[in-house]
Amino acid sequence: MTPPFYILLVEDNPAHAELVMRSFEVHQLGTRIIHVPDGERALDYLMRREPYADPETYPRPKVIFLDLRLPRIDGLEVLEKIKSTESLSKIPVVILSTSGAERDVRKAYELHANSYIVKPIDFGQFSQLIEDLSLYWIRWNYYPWTRLIP
Repeated sequence: MTPPFYILLVEDNPAHAELVMRSFEVHQLGTRIIHVPDGERALDYLMRREPYADPETYPRPKVIFLDLRLPRIDGLEVLEKIKSTESLSKIPVVILSTSGAERDVRKAYELHANSYIVKPIDFGQFSQLIEDLSLYWIRWNYYPWTRLIP
């Protein structure tokens, strides 16, 4: 049996978080979404600080979906910490933001974001985006642990 594909969703907007989680459920891709509502909790989770210290209960995510505008610690600060921590740096980070500002996009890529996506305002387009993202990151993307077929 294949272990679940864990995704850390860092999103302070409850409606956006719910839409992402439901989309993954609908497509039954063998994922488990771990949702945290702010940057501080994201770092606590990733650094295995209490209450997230147990790696069995709180496993490392295979990919992180990160909003930029977060309470407590901003998404760009979270991204910088992830990419500067050896044990976390190879986890792909996908920025999901309402901001299409050039400075945000540039800064995210300077901090080694793996992708930057501006959330559409339209519900149908947002749903389609999440479906496409899930298929790409879960089904199509190869990771270092992916068994390559000779």
